[in-house]
Amino acid sequence: MRCLVTGGAGFLGAALAHRLVRNGHQVRVLDDLSAGDPGRLPPDVVFARGDVRDRPKLWTLLQDVDCVFHLAARVSVPESVLYPREYNDVNVGGTVALAEAIRDAGVKRVVFASSATVYGPQPVQPVKEDCWPHPQAPYAVSKLAAEYYLFGLGELYHVETVALRIFNAYGPGQNLPPSHAPVVPLYLKNILTGASLIVYGDGSQTRDFVYVDDVMDALVAASTAPNVNRATINVGSGQETSINHLIATLEDVSGRRPEVLHNPQQSGGIGRLVADLGKARSLLGYTPRVSLVQGVEQLLRLDPRFAGKRGGSAWSRRGAQGLLR
Repeated sequence: MRCLVTGGAGFLGAALAHRLVRNGHQVRVLDDLSAGDPGRLPPDVVFARGDVRDRPKLWTLLQDVDCVFHLAARVSVPESVLYPREYNDVNVGGTVALAEAIRDAGVKRVVFASSATVYGPQPVQPVKEDCWPHPQAPYAVSKLAAEYYLFGLGELYHVETVALRIFNAYGPGQNLPPSHAPVVPLYLKNILTGASLIVYGDGSQTRDFVYVDDVMDALVAASTAPNVNRATINVGSGQETSINHLIATLEDVSGRRPEVLHNPQQSGGIGRLVADLGKARSLLGYTPRVSLVQGVEQLLRLDPRFAGKRGGSAWSRRGAQGLLR
């Protein structure tokens, strides 16, 4: 299969490029390098630096491509509040430009990396794909709008489209920007460097943390699965984990005990969020394979920023299993 990965030099995009090459596929990558690094990519990938809104460049890269994995996006929720127009331009405008180029190039399928943030607060957990979305930030709105554009234009242009709503993905190589960094690598970095952990609210808010390898399983499966046209599909671990539980897991795996500071004056975001995976199982054959403990262990072992920095106390698998109950 010949593939194009937009945003392919980012955290998820580079992991996908490696998986596709390892599976014997031909891979092209487009990335503007605003958050990506081409050094992450395997040597067999054809890399092009450029903007996802650049239709002529897209059209050139899309020649003879069978499937597009659309991951290019601005991804910071707090930043989107400050710059909603830019997020709309890139995340929505880029998706529309890609759909136009795909139409002209004759691509058959698009797999879109959407986000669980489109759900917002939901009264029923785990969250199913047919619940009414309540996006609470421009980033989430842009992802939801991009889904609708892809489905609508895909129907008009006779292109198969599927959107994967990815929950809190983490793993080796995840970006750590100076502000608003993802919680798993941020907390692990702070634990290993002796810094305090700042918890907004009381830490009882829950999220669904899904390891990068499991996300790759879902993305690859979506590229060839039958009966997924215009489907939205959750991709998560299916395990609800509080921030306090996450910290306890990081402590146990790393063998270190950081100072934890709670900031009750600032909200920790929505109270609960965990994926219902029934649709992913039935349409993609998806079953997450990596538990939170195993994922953090992999992060410590494989990410050069953390490798070899575990504390002195031994990690007990028995203790770790207790944390998951």
